[in-house]
Amino acid sequence: REMRIPVWGKGVPGEIISVQIDKKKYIATVDKKGKWMLETRALPVGGPYTMKISGKDKNITFKNILSGDVWICSGQSNMAWTVVRSNNAKKEIAAANYPNIRLFQVKRVVSAKPLDTVKGKWKKCTPATVRYFSAVGYFFGRDLYKSLKNVPIGLIHTSWGGTPAESWTRNDYLDSDPMLKAILIRRAKDLKEAPRRLKEYKTHLAVWKTNKKGKKGGYHVDSSTKGIKGAWQKTALNDSKWKIMTLPDMWESKMNIDGVVWFRKTIIIPKEWSGKKLVLNLAMIDDFDKTYFNGVKVGQMGAKNPQAWQTPRKYTVPAKLVKAGKAVIAVRVFDRFGGGGIHGDANDMSLKPVGSAKGIKLAGNWKYKVALKLSPATLGRRPRPPYHAKHPHSPSGLYNAMINPLVPYGIKGAIWYQGESNASRAYQYRNLLPAMINSWRKAWNQGDFPFLIVELANYTRAKEHPVNSHWAELREAQNMTAAKLSACGIASAIDIGEAKDIHPKNKQDVGKRLQLAALKIAYGKDVVFSGPTYKSSQIKGNKIIIQMDNIGGGLRAHNGELERFAIAGKNKKFIWAKAVIKGSTIIVSSPMVKKPVAVRYAWSNNPEGCNLYNKEGLPAIPFRTDSWKGITFKNR
Repeated sequence: REMRIPVWGKGVPGEIISVQIDKKKYIATVDKKGKWMLETRALPVGGPYTMKISGKDKNITFKNILSGDVWICSGQSNMAWTVVRSNNAKKEIAAANYPNIRLFQVKRVVSAKPLDTVKGKWKKCTPATVRYFSAVGYFFGRDLYKSLKNVPIGLIHTSWGGTPAESWTRNDYLDSDPMLKAILIRRAKDLKEAPRRLKEYKTHLAVWKTNKKGKKGGYHVDSSTKGIKGAWQKTALNDSKWKIMTLPDMWESKMNIDGVVWFRKTIIIPKEWSGKKLVLNLAMIDDFDKTYFNGVKVGQMGAKNPQAWQTPRKYTVPAKLVKAGKAVIAVRVFDRFGGGGIHGDANDMSLKPVGSAKGIKLAGNWKYKVALKLSPATLGRRPRPPYHAKHPHSPSGLYNAMINPLVPYGIKGAIWYQGESNASRAYQYRNLLPAMINSWRKAWNQGDFPFLIVELANYTRAKEHPVNSHWAELREAQNMTAAKLSACGIASAIDIGEAKDIHPKNKQDVGKRLQLAALKIAYGKDVVFSGPTYKSSQIKGNKIIIQMDNIGGGLRAHNGELERFAIAGKNKKFIWAKAVIKGSTIIVSSPMVKKPVAVRYAWSNNPEGCNLYNKEGLPAIPFRTDSWKGITFKNR
């Protein structure tokens, strides 16, 4: 909306193309390369509109087009994380009826050369279409849609888990920076060595497969027949001596094992259900299962099911098995390594007739018995194939295939959740992230469109003492980028991560904070969009006075005294410090440091307990006052 709209395509050189929309006709001529492009006038917000495109031998009509704001949603796995795997998934999905929000999912492809097409199509936002869409993208778009009073929102999701930022950056921007050119040199060397490494990989894979059978390498193997031979799935089985576990929950809360565990639950089937087909929902099962109803197998997932460990189970119980009275659900779970059990949202455990909203809740106490007890897997992981030309980590490979084809689509801006894969090279990221953003802006030729960055969430076990941290340095690089480039903003997730999961389930707050940044930066609204940020510092005796910016309605300490402030002298050894709020400043000191020279706040992978906020409830951005070389400096 409110901008000239690019429309482009392919045809026969010299062919005349006409585009008609909103009662206006536009003409373009196909060039020698078989391409054409034109721009229509800006369309009034809303719609729907119909666009007719005519060439020499072909006519195309697009209906139900909306005029609104389109945002690119990109990054790695935390951007790819779906709505169905996020907090309150069932409720969020059920409420996702927004026909004026449109979703476009870009198919994952890698290319050594820039492509001009992608696979995907626009879909209305409905409970069916949003389920496997980017959670961050959806929650951002939904909140923005509400704040803008129903301006249509288009979300183009283009991300790939585990990928580094160089994969999303134009090649010429990598090649023109000496620090970034090192990435190209390293990957060229990897390609040269690929044949040799492929032979090594095949050798290691063969050894791994051999060792796996002997349980010396790879994952644990499911070798238990105990439960099946004992007919533990049968209704008549006496399970009175089985132990009790409350589900959903990982069984590590009760026992630290891998292997096979059987679960059983007895329920009462109402008379009115007799002879009706039922739907059995069992949340998620880690890793594999065989599920029985009244002794008959009704579903299973195994190694052939990708990401079975985080896939919600939904099985159909045949009508002939459903009789009024007592019934038994039995689930055989095999955990080959890591966490095991039936896990997820309690609301996703139910039994109900097909088409019915009401049913029997299955969360709660289940009986269980261990059939195969294995020591927690310390077994080697399957060898990874070597780097190759179509690897998703290829420099520019994802830009070429998943960004370049989107240009010059008329966009409002971009949101970006990535950095985990570049954390070990955080110092280099100071150059890489700005280069990536600038390469996108150059390609689109729309000026400095808004680019909003999610600051990495807290992750891993919290440290007892102040430490150096590559994740803290990556966050610093993100914030340096936002400060350096125009129309960039940060949405912090420093307080909504999970120590044991790199993929925190709370994507709602991430979307909400991105939306606040968009309202301020993209739409010029008078809102507080950021938590407190470091401005300057001054040493006074044995104290360091920190001046903060973006304080909103004022600084506050959440839940007691300020925590996660550290102070150091010339020896560069940080210790925890006392920090006190005074107006827009924070006074930091420690009796152990008589002559302080530097302060750090929330400087760790997981600064658990960091509690400096503004009164609007937004967390302070982690910072340091020193400029000492970090632990990632050597990896630039």
